[in-house]
Amino acid sequence: MMEAYRRTRKDGATGIDRQTAVEFAEKLEDNIRELLELAKSGRYQAPPVRRVYIPKANGKQRPIGIPTFADKVLQRAVAMVLEPIYEEDFLPCSFGFRPGRSAHGAVAALWQQAMDYQGGWVVELDIEGYFDSIDHGELRKMLSQRIRDGVVLRLIGKWLKAGVMEAGRFHRSELGSPQGGVISPLLANVYLHEVLDRWFENVVRPRLRGRGTLIRYADDAVLLFKCEEDARRVLSVLPQRFGKFGLKLHPEKTRLVDFQYPLRARKPGETPDSGTFRFLGFTHYWARTRKGGWAVKRKTAPDRFSRSMVAVKQWCWRNRHRPVREQWKVLCQKLRGHFGYYGITGNSAALRRFRFQVLRTWHKWLSRRSGRANIPWEQWARFEERYPLPPARVRPPAIK
Repeated sequence: MMEAYRRTRKDGATGIDRQTAVEFAEKLEDNIRELLELAKSGRYQAPPVRRVYIPKANGKQRPIGIPTFADKVLQRAVAMVLEPIYEEDFLPCSFGFRPGRSAHGAVAALWQQAMDYQGGWVVELDIEGYFDSIDHGELRKMLSQRIRDGVVLRLIGKWLKAGVMEAGRFHRSELGSPQGGVISPLLANVYLHEVLDRWFENVVRPRLRGRGTLIRYADDAVLLFKCEEDARRVLSVLPQRFGKFGLKLHPEKTRLVDFQYPLRARKPGETPDSGTFRFLGFTHYWARTRKGGWAVKRKTAPDRFSRSMVAVKQWCWRNRHRPVREQWKVLCQKLRGHFGYYGITGNSAALRRFRFQVLRTWHKWLSRRSGRANIPWEQWARFEERYPLPPARVRPPAIK
């Protein structure tokens, strides 16, 4: 429990009781001891999560559930107990919310498989409202197959039924695991491990005519097939498989993509027309290498690029009155964060374009603040020497 407290973020948003980490720490040992006793005795009552919304790239809003700080600590402790157990079960195709694995590892693994296959047929999966659609009964069945401890199972059951508090009104939850809960990513992984990963490995793969691969990061997944017939057969049964567990695939975003090697048999003069697909914010496509061959390349997906730029523009507009040095420090942080995620091999052009757009936006709003139509670029060049923005850099490739 003390280690769970140490690992819990202290600067996160507060739950319905508005208790901060500082207030919890004032009587740390007493609070930890009381929390543990309540959990072990079965008297612990999971408080509802406080619901807030964050904007999504498509203009909609994503609901986030914020537990109380004490609840976060207890959920962290249970996650610490369950994680090593399920690490023995989880398959190599799963990369989300696992120790030593990352989104970059998932993207790199997909690139490696696509290159090994020399392309193929890609099934993009999109689950509608996944975290809000998890069936509690099915999840408890899955957990009981691996977990025998009644205290842990009761706690998870209470968290699933805790409900949400929104605008002063309580809403009971019959489905789903609120995004934002510490235990939610692990439970979501357990669910899709049974629904998709094991099913693909034990049922689908032995029946394929050609090669097939699944790469999954949380609820984002793609399936790569060497044979078109395999891809179409699997795509046709996926809605039924997911529907069995209360999940629904998006009818438009779940699609089959022809991602074959561009130099497959073609008529003379025919232009390569292999499709593109998206995974974890990157568009995957075939392109020529410097040596003239073909390779799978990745670039920032257009909607992710636009969303990042909109966020920078809004920030510059709202904070144009702040001292220049403060603005510079924040913009440097934003750029480093963007480069840290999107800075993969082959994406340098998009990184440079993003940096240039950020620079233009900053120039625009500082010009407005100074009362000029535009600060002359000669003067701006001297300004950049004093306040240089980080260069666009590609991170070294790594796969885990």
